[in-house]
Amino acid sequence: MTEPAPLEETIALEGLQQAASIHVDRWGIPHLRAENEHDLFFLQGFNAARDRLWQIDLWRKRGLGLLAADFGPGYLAQDRASRLFLYRGEMQAEFDAYAPDARAICEAFAAGINAYVALTEAEPQRLPAEFRALGTRPSRWVAEDVVRIRSHSLTRNALSEVLRAVVLSRADLATDLLRKNLEPMKEPVRAERLDLSTLGIECLATFKLATAGVTFSPERLDAPLGDWRRWSTLTDLGEVVQGAEMEGSNNWAIHGSRTETGRPILASDPHRAHAAPSLRYIVHLDSPGFNAIGAGEPAVPGISIGHNGTAAFALTIHGADQEDVYVYETEGDRYRYGGDWAAMEVVTERFAVKGHPDQELELRFTRHGPVIARDTAAGRAVAIRTVWSLPGSAPYLASFSTMRSRSLEEFRAAVARWGTPSVNKVYADTSGTVAWTPAGYAPQRPNWDGLLPVPGDGRYEWSGLLNPAEHPWRVDPLEGFVHSANEMNLPPDWPHAEKTYGYEWTEASRARRIREALTRGPLLTLADSTALQTDVTSLPARRLCTLLGALPRGSAPELWAAQLLLEDWDHRLEADSPAAALFEVFMTKHLKPRLLAALVPDAALRPLLVPQDTESLLRVLEEPDARFGTDPAAARDALLAECLVAAVRDCGERMGLSPSEWSWGRLHKGYFSHALADLAPETASFDVGSFPVGGSASTPMHTGYRPSDFRCNYGASVRLVMDVGAWDNSLCINAPGQSGDPASPHYADLAPHWARGEYVPLLYTREAVDAKVMRRIHLQPAT
Repeated sequence: MTEPAPLEETIALEGLQQAASIHVDRWGIPHLRAENEHDLFFLQGFNAARDRLWQIDLWRKRGLGLLAADFGPGYLAQDRASRLFLYRGEMQAEFDAYAPDARAICEAFAAGINAYVALTEAEPQRLPAEFRALGTRPSRWVAEDVVRIRSHSLTRNALSEVLRAVVLSRADLATDLLRKNLEPMKEPVRAERLDLSTLGIECLATFKLATAGVTFSPERLDAPLGDWRRWSTLTDLGEVVQGAEMEGSNNWAIHGSRTETGRPILASDPHRAHAAPSLRYIVHLDSPGFNAIGAGEPAVPGISIGHNGTAAFALTIHGADQEDVYVYETEGDRYRYGGDWAAMEVVTERFAVKGHPDQELELRFTRHGPVIARDTAAGRAVAIRTVWSLPGSAPYLASFSTMRSRSLEEFRAAVARWGTPSVNKVYADTSGTVAWTPAGYAPQRPNWDGLLPVPGDGRYEWSGLLNPAEHPWRVDPLEGFVHSANEMNLPPDWPHAEKTYGYEWTEASRARRIREALTRGPLLTLADSTALQTDVTSLPARRLCTLLGALPRGSAPELWAAQLLLEDWDHRLEADSPAAALFEVFMTKHLKPRLLAALVPDAALRPLLVPQDTESLLRVLEEPDARFGTDPAAARDALLAECLVAAVRDCGERMGLSPSEWSWGRLHKGYFSHALADLAPETASFDVGSFPVGGSASTPMHTGYRPSDFRCNYGASVRLVMDVGAWDNSLCINAPGQSGDPASPHYADLAPHWARGEYVPLLYTREAVDAKVMRRIHLQPAT
């Protein structure tokens, strides 16, 4: 079939040095072509605004604490929280940390965004519908905006520290392990002269607000100025904890000795919260001397996952602990430090507020970081120390260097610049090399482990950051692949106490399944990697079904029916599987809450242990202890049987009495929600969904869901599978679509393909791209 002639458009732009062009293929992927690197990153900024203007404008206003100017007093508390975590250091050191030309790249990118903003002013029909719905306008950028914002970084583990403090002050480590497993296992260091029972989770309200997304409701938009403090808690603790647990990724690089073609294959699928528009954006950057394609975040120049025609690269979150909670003894604005009193830095900042005069609010900082909670009556304050305040810790910005690396030697030097988030980097190039290493700032704590809050009096200080030269590497291993899935993957002999990353990791089900799939069978293909990215095999189901199958055949007909259904099941959470539906209802709605009730006598603690660590749950069931009573195995078996019977009845109420009517996809649906969808009738259509999907958070096809209704709200934000050296064979998918403009044909066009586990081409050569171009935008320097 002959492709239709592309749509053509020509635009003249101030700030563009030479003629350039945007070629949008049939799947919405833009291929940007420029004659120099200034114009290339100018073009990237212009194109990001063309496709994602509402998203990147909101990202900037949220990150810089500018929401209240557009949306009113209901956003003032969030603005104040965001400004506490802005980078406030020396700007040239900040730019220099990423690449020698980082400032020039950010200046060009910001100028490109501004060029599109100017275009919307001259041609208002180009303004996305969200601005019209709220009566707002996009703002102009400066280069510093790109790097100063830190609060979208994925770091850890301030939230967990406070939760652990609360649990350990009222129970024991075994109870806290139900919430979060530790690897390697250790007893957390409890700081001397710090009463953990004085801390409550409410001290994290400002921190949660600084890292929260932006929500919209008529009540919040109409909030009076006197109520601005009411809007300081927007998300309940359970949602925040679930988000921290669900966000992760898979990646792997397969050596040519293990592939049919003899070429390496590199695959990556980062997992984040689902939304419309997608968090990620796929873009092709092509100029003399630099030609790269892949995914990044639309508000950030460059790409963080993809290839440059010689080397392919990807990342997943690694477990370095980049946050600490400090508790201070205070007198007014002074805090105890080193046997004396130190003064907090008090900064008064001005906040514009829609419909009201500017407001002046105070921000307080200790030597460790922003003060997030104060109790002047009790003489106590809490601050967060993070790597965010260090030059070079803007998320993903070190991609300026990694994306241009063309050899392992260059890649090693580039990842040494990486600050945040802490990641597993995998690499493959046309010479045949594959490699893995962790990257990111890893604070060293000489006398504690970062698992609990500590006094801010000077006794608990970082000794520095782990030297990047000491990070472990795996290069061309004998097994023929490297991989990661957020699991604890440091070498077996790693000296954790001397070279510290952290002790909190994602449970290893996905990683073990990936290793299992890559180890077995004949030589591997691209199709094997796409099948593995969409694999729904659940290792937790495999382990639990071993216990369920060993139960005595019960007298209850529901138990007998459940065991019969599960014994023939292959432990794959397919969307059309009745057994998968039964298992997930059993696990989420019945086993988890019943297990907590059995093991944790203090009912008030149980909500703090949700969503529960899967590995800890499996361990306590496989090796029941005295918490179950005098006969732990019998009590465990009785609990499993009761929960299984309850799950059968639950499925019957939800889907009908006959298991033939059940399917996991009837309950578990992919959905991409837009922040404005519930605001007004004209924005209701901005949501995308729903789509029956398989999997869970424990399968390689990560499809984490809300326990309340099984809605899939976490998973692959983008998937890439790259044929290293035969680049046009590469495949990708981005959901729900490439564009963030609800009026675009590419706003939701990829979502059905994503739901079916399908891919589209990631085309690279000009010949291949030009054959699939649907729209060309010719850009000329304004005369």
